[in-house]
Amino acid sequence: QVQLVESGGGLVQAGGSLRLSCAASGNIFTVSTMAWYRQAPGKQRETVALITNAGATNYADSVKGRFTISRDNAKNTVYLQMNSLKPEDTAVYYCKLQPAVGRDYWGQGTQVTVSS
Repeated sequence: QVQLVESGGGLVQAGGSLRLSCAASGNIFTVSTMAWYRQAPGKQRETVALITNAGATNYADSVKGRFTISRDNAKNTVYLQMNSLKPEDTAVYYCKLQPAVGRDYWGQGTQVTVSS
C-alpha cells in the first residue's frame, strides 16, 4: 500500500518562495513518475509539474522558470520548489504517484496561499 504525505504549504507574500515535499511509503517510488497538481477554488485540478523515474521533467506553461520539481529516491520524496509566487498560484497542491503498472495514488493536499 502506498501513502503520500505532502508538507510545506502555507501563506506567503507575492514574490516569495515555498518548497513543497511529498514523502511516499512503499517500494514503488523509484520506478514511478511523480507529479504535482493544484486545484484553485472553482477551477479544475491541473498539472503543475512532473518528473519521471529517469529524471525527465515537464512543467505547465504558467510555472515554467519559477517552479522546479525534483526527487530524492533515497528518501522516497519529491519536491516542488516554488519561486516568484503570484496570487494566481493560490491553490491546494497535490502530489501523485504514477506507477508504470497499476493505479495512481494521491496525497491529501497542502494549501498554498499567496497574498498580493
